[in-house]
Amino acid sequence: MSPPRVSIFGNGNWALTLADLAYRSGSAVCLYARRDDVARHLRAKRQHPEFLPHLRLDGSIHITSSLRTAANSSRHWVIAVPSQYVRPLAASLAAFVSGSHSVLSASKGLERQSLVRMTEVLQQEWAGRGRPPAISALSGPNLAIDISLGRPAASVLATQSADFPLWTGILGGANLRLYHQTDVAGVELGGALKNILAIAVGIADQTELGDSAKAALVTRGLHEMGRLAVRLGANWTTLAGLSGLGDVVATASSPHSRNHWCGQELGKGRSLAEILAGTSMVVEGVGTTEAAYALGQELAIPLPITNQVLAIFRGKAVSAAVRDLMTRALVNESEF
Repeated sequence: MSPPRVSIFGNGNWALTLADLAYRSGSAVCLYARRDDVARHLRAKRQHPEFLPHLRLDGSIHITSSLRTAANSSRHWVIAVPSQYVRPLAASLAAFVSGSHSVLSASKGLERQSLVRMTEVLQQEWAGRGRPPAISALSGPNLAIDISLGRPAASVLATQSADFPLWTGILGGANLRLYHQTDVAGVELGGALKNILAIAVGIADQTELGDSAKAALVTRGLHEMGRLAVRLGANWTTLAGLSGLGDVVATASSPHSRNHWCGQELGKGRSLAEILAGTSMVVEGVGTTEAAYALGQELAIPLPITNQVLAIFRGKAVSAAVRDLMTRALVNESEF
C-alpha cells in the first residue's frame, strides 16, 4: 500500500515542522516555498537558511517553488503560511482546487481587513467553484522547536467532515497526538486570540508586574477570549481545551514564543515598529490584536486586555495601561 501524499504550503517554522512530521508519520511530502532561492537552498542543504537550524529535511521530501507542481502533487493540502498571506495563496490555488481535495488550515490568526478566520478566508476564495473541498483546522500548544526535536505534543484537529482519520494518518504517526473536534470556530479562535494574551504576559514578565498579575491576566484573558469567541459562533468549552487554555500555557510562558518575546520587547520600551523591523518572523498576535479590537467595537463587546495591548502598540505607557485595567468599573466575575 502506497503512503498517503500531502502538499504543505509554506516554509516557516511551522511548515517545516509539519513537513518533517508528515515524513516521520510515513507520508510522501511535497513542500512549497514561494521564493525560488529558498527552495533551492532547502533542496541543496535540506535546512532552512534562517529557521530551525537543527532540522534537516529528509531527502525524500520534494521541495518546489512551483505552485502548480505542489498543488498537483496531492489532493491533501496543508496551508501553513502566516495568516495575512493565506488569502493571496488561496486565490492562487483556486485554479487547482476541487471538491475532491481535503485541506487543513494550520495558520493561526484573524485577517485584519475582513476580520474572519482562516478557514473562512479559504471558503471565500474558493466559493463558486463547484463542490467545495473539505476544510479542517489544526491548532493547539504546538511550539515548532519542540515537535521538530521529536518531543511529545498534542493538538486538536477540527473538522465537520469525515477527514479526521485521514489527517491522523498523514500527521499523527510520530510525536504529535491528535484529538478530534467539530467546533471549527472555537478551535480557530482559540489559536488566534491566545496570541494577544501571550503578548500581554510578555509585557508583564518584562516589567516585573509579578506572578499574581500574570495569573490575573491569564484568567481574565481566557474569559475575554471566550466572550468574543462565543459571540462569533464558538462553544465556550472549546476554549478550555488544547486550542485555548493549552495554547495559552505554551505561548504565554515559552521563551520560544515570538508573541511572548514581542511583549517583552514592548515592556523594554521599544516601539512596535522597531520590534517588527528587527525580526524576519511574523508576530501573529499583532494583526490579531487589531482584528479583535475591531470586532469588539463592531459587536460592542468589552475586551479590556485587548484594548490595552493595542494602546501599548500605539505608544501608551505600560504603567498607564495597568492603571486603566485596575480602575475599570467592577463587574461580576462570571459575567459574560
